[in-house]
Amino acid sequence: MSLSPVALAGRRIALAGAAALTATLALAAPASAHAEVEADTPQALAENVTLRFVSEAESGTAGFTELRIVLPEGIAPGDVTLGEAPEGWRLTATGDGYRLAGPALKAGVDAEHSIKVRQLPDAKEIAFKTVETYSDGEVSRWIELPTAGAESEQPAPVLKLKAAAAGAEPESASPSPAESTPPTPTAAGSESADDGGDPTAAQEDQNGSTGVTVAVVLAAAAVLVAGTWWLLRRRNSSPSQG
Repeated sequence: MSLSPVALAGRRIALAGAAALTATLALAAPASAHAEVEADTPQALAENVTLRFVSEAESGTAGFTELRIVLPEGIAPGDVTLGEAPEGWRLTATGDGYRLAGPALKAGVDAEHSIKVRQLPDAKEIAFKTVETYSDGEVSRWIELPTAGAESEQPAPVLKLKAAAAGAEPESASPSPAESTPPTPTAAGSESADDGGDPTAAQEDQNGSTGVTVAVVLAAAAVLVAGTWWLLRRRNSSPSQG
């Protein structure tokens, strides 16, 4: 059964539209996975806020093993405590955020976790750059910040905040991990650590050790001189005894 020219044209248009739609979906598929963040109180300067993160799985053969989150300005690593996380995963504070890692999740399983933040900053929106690592070593970086008029291919999770409540004030910042953790004494500095970090006490110990060393050297020199004198005297007196 032959089709009329109009029917043939309509069929071709339909096939072309289906092909274009298939191509569009295929191109959009890799970008369908993404990282997201939401809050129970999305408001500037809100306190004791729970943030929930979801990293959607991209791999069909490997599972998540680690998430690396960079905190936005105004939230210190010391302001964060872990809420819920995959079983066996642990949170470790870093200089600019935190690392959450543990046993590999099953392939295709999203990584979800929550944290409690002491206080949100006074801002309209905050971004949490996220780096995801899979069990096969694949790394996915959702770190691109929003720009006006441009859509990012791998955008960082962004949380939009309502204006701060009337009378809300920012609290003092928590110390960073480097500030809150005392330095580990080295072998060279163990004396000052034992003396409670008092450099004067350490110097006195060093001077005392130096004095003992000098006394030992002088005593050894005296013994050497006395021995030499005795040998010379014996040698000089030997002919007279013959």
